Amino acid sequence: MQTRIAIIGYGNIGQAVEQAVLAAEDLQLAGIFHHNDNLDNIDADVAALCTPTREVPAYAERLLQRGICTVDSFDIHGQIGDLRARLTPVATAHGAVSIIAAGWDPGSDSVVRALLTAIAPKGLTYTNFGPGRSMGHTVAAKAIPGVKNALSMTIPLGTGIHRRMVYIELEEGADFHEVERLLLADDYFAHDETHVVAVPSVDALNNVAHGVHLERHGVSGSTHNQRFEFNMSINNPALTGQVLAACARAAVRLRDQQRFGAYTMIEIPPVSLLPGDAERWVRELV
Repeated sequence: MQTRIAIIGYGNIGQAVEQAVLAAEDLQLAGIFHHNDNLDNIDADVAALCTPTREVPAYAERLLQRGICTVDSFDIHGQIGDLRARLTPVATAHGAVSIIAAGWDPGSDSVVRALLTAIAPKGLTYTNFGPGRSMGHTVAAKAIPGVKNALSMTIPLGTGIHRRMVYIELEEGADFHEVERLLLADDYFAHDETHVVAVPSVDALNNVAHGVHLERHGVSGSTHNQRFEFNMSINNPALTGQVLAACARAAVRLRDQQRFGAYTMIEIPPVSLLPGDAERWVRELV
């Protein structure tokens, strides 16, 4: 039986979710809806919320109240716990499941960090992003008054420290210094070294490539000098869309098991992200 997925929002991530759904035999596209569409018309098992991060909580609540499961790529790390607490009672009351922060970071990288912490409980983990385009930061920059277009690039400096290079194309008459002030005060940028650069054309710079280099240095039992590395170079929207499609599959499985509520990716069994019977994957992957 196919899982029917509705896509809310049809930007880069929405299009990537569509491609992932169409490529999977056990998933079926139940419709594509823009932000201002009437969500009451949605008939689906699960909705992939491909909206700007700050719009996710409201969309998720509306859909969960109708008993529709949701998945999203909410990416403000410090607010994920609050979102989970907000959506858990709503999902539980309406017999639904919400998998939140289901991109690649937070998301699949979170699972890697959890695993490495389990096998080396004491130590430090460094997550180094990029260099590449941050979709969440780019959307946040575009929302600043006076910005016509924007591109936020994440530059790794090592040991989990990053520089944000934000290239902005100003609207006619906009004051650069006021735009810069508003942008630097935004929670997306306030915690990192951020440089704002005005350019004549953002399109001339745009690139959706990204990546991560994750390191853990830790202790297993009483044995020191355990060192682990995880690397990937990716197309940012494509990977986010694939993770959302996999989590849509998992959300419906949790719902069918009556495990209602809101979850992050580290809380769900990895096998539930995969198509088909668990027995097959145990024999193939273990």
